[in-house]
Amino acid sequence: MAAVRHVVPGAGTAAGMAEAEAAAAGGMAVEAVGDTFLAKGSAALEKLEALCGEGSENTHPSKLLQLYTQAVLDITYFEESQLVDEDFPEETSLEKVKELTSVLSEPEDLVTECSINEDPINILGTELVECLYWRRGALLYMYCHTVKERSEWLQENIAIFKKCLNDGVRYLMKMLSFRCPLRINEDVSLQDKDTARLLSEGIFSDTHLLAMVYSGEMCYWGLKLCGEGEQESLETPDPAPGSGPGCRSHSAPLDFRELGKSMLTKYVSVCEGPLHGQGWSTSSAKQMLCYLGTKK
Repeated sequence: MAAVRHVVPGAGTAAGMAEAEAAAAGGMAVEAVGDTFLAKGSAALEKLEALCGEGSENTHPSKLLQLYTQAVLDITYFEESQLVDEDFPEETSLEKVKELTSVLSEPEDLVTECSINEDPINILGTELVECLYWRRGALLYMYCHTVKERSEWLQENIAIFKKCLNDGVRYLMKMLSFRCPLRINEDVSLQDKDTARLLSEGIFSDTHLLAMVYSGEMCYWGLKLCGEGEQESLETPDPAPGSGPGCRSHSAPLDFRELGKSMLTKYVSVCEGPLHGQGWSTSSAKQMLCYLGTKK
C-alpha cells in the first residue's frame, strides 16, 4: 500500500501529523523531520519543568499531563524516524518497537497513578489520546510492513509477527472508537454532503482514514501469512468506555477476514465517493478485498 516512509504521519496533534506528511511529500529527509519534533519535545519538557518549579498549586494537573504527553509524542517520533531511516534493523528493532509502545502507554498510566478520578480522555483531551493509540498502531504497521519481506525471519518468528499484527490492529481500532460518528437525520443540516458522509462514517481526518486502511491491510497480512483461525493477542488495550464493536475486548479474538473486509470496504467506499479525485488510491485495497472475500 503506502511506502513505509510515508507511513510515519505525525507526532503530537493532527496538525503535527499533517506537518510530518507535508514534509515527507516535499522531500524533507526523515532525519530533519525527526529533529524538528525532538526540538518540540525538548521545548515541551522545559515548559513542564518551569511550571513544576513555580509550584503546582496554580497549575491544573491536566495541563502538566498534557505537556508531558506532548513531549512523549514528539520525542518518540524522533526515535521512530530513526528506526524508519535505518529500515528497522533486524537485530535490534523489535526491542525498540516494544520500548516505544511502552513509552507511548505512559501518559494514560500516569493519569491512573496520580489517582485522578477521571478517564484519561477527560484529562488529556480526545486529540492527544487518539494520537497515543494512532502512533502505537502506526508503528506496529510500519514494523510489520518491513519484516514481512524478510522470509527467513518471518518463518522463524511467525508468532511474534502475528502478535504485532493483533496489537497494531487493536490500537488502530481503539483510536477510531473515541469519537462518535455523526448521525445524519432530518434535524441535521449540512450544506456539504460529502463532509456529512465522512463524519457519518467516523472519518474526522486523514489520519482516521489511514487508520482504517492500515488496520485492513494488517488483517490481510495476518490472514495471508499467518493463516485462518482465532487471532489472539498477548498484550491488548482495553476498549474505550462506550466504544463500539470496532474496538474489541481482550477476550474477543480478532477475525482478520471479517474485520479486514469491513475496514477496506469502508475505505474504498469513501475514497470513491466523497473523496473521489483527491488522491486516495483504492487499487491495492480492492485486490486485498478480493483475497479476503475468498474462502479457503
